[in-house]
Amino acid sequence: MKNLYLYLNIGSFLIPFIFSFYPKFQFYKKWKSLFLAIFIMMGFFISWDVIFTNNGIWGFNDQYINGFKLLNLPIEEWLFFICIPYACLFTHYSLNYFFPNFTLSQKATSVFYVALLCVLIITLWYHYDRWYTLVCFGYAIILLGLVYNKNPKILSRFLPSFFITFIPFFVVNGVLTGSFIENEVVWYNNAENLNIRMFTIPIEDSIYALGMLLTVFVLLEYFEAKKQTKNTN
Repeated sequence: MKNLYLYLNIGSFLIPFIFSFYPKFQFYKKWKSLFLAIFIMMGFFISWDVIFTNNGIWGFNDQYINGFKLLNLPIEEWLFFICIPYACLFTHYSLNYFFPNFTLSQKATSVFYVALLCVLIITLWYHYDRWYTLVCFGYAIILLGLVYNKNPKILSRFLPSFFITFIPFFVVNGVLTGSFIENEVVWYNNAENLNIRMFTIPIEDSIYALGMLLTVFVLLEYFEAKKQTKNTN
C-alpha cells in the first residue's frame, strides 16, 4: 500500500491532537515546550538516522512511501519523530491527569533502573561491534544514568506510562517492520543488531523508543518548570 508509513503517522497523531483541546486537560498549552523538546531530540535522532541510512544499517521500502526525501530520509521518517512522541507524551499526561498517583515507587524505580542498566551493559560488553546495538544501548545507558542520578522521580513518573504507550508503539512498529503486511516498511541489516526479534521488531527498537521518549519527556518537564517559574516571578 503506497503511503502506508504516512497513514500510520497520521493515525497515531490524529486522535491525540483532537483531544488536546479537551477543556479540562488542555494539552495544547504544553505545545511550545513539547515541540521545542521534540525538535531538540530530532537534532540527535535525525543525525543518527541519516548516518545509519546512508551506511545501510537500516533503510526504507519504496513500496510504502511517497518518494519525497530530505537528507536521504523519507518525509514519513521525519514525521515519525513528531507524530509518535506527540501521541506518547499526550498519553503520559492524560494518564497523569486522570490517575495522578500512576507512578512507580522509589524502590521499584531503582530495581528497574539497576536491572535494565545491567542488561544493557552486559549486552554491550559482548556485542559492541554491532552499530545499532552500540549506539542505541550506549545512548540509553548515558541518558538513564543522568536522569536517575539527577532526578529519579522523573523515571518514577515516566516508566509506568512508557509501559502503556509501548503497546500501541509495538503495534505501529510491528507494521513498520513487516507484521501484517507483505514486506517491511523499514528493513534492518541484522549484522548490525542482535538479530533478536519481538515478532518482527528488533529488540533494539524497544530501547530506541525508551531513549527517544525519555529525551522528549525530560526536556518537556524542564521547559514547563522554567515556564512556571517565570510566571510566578
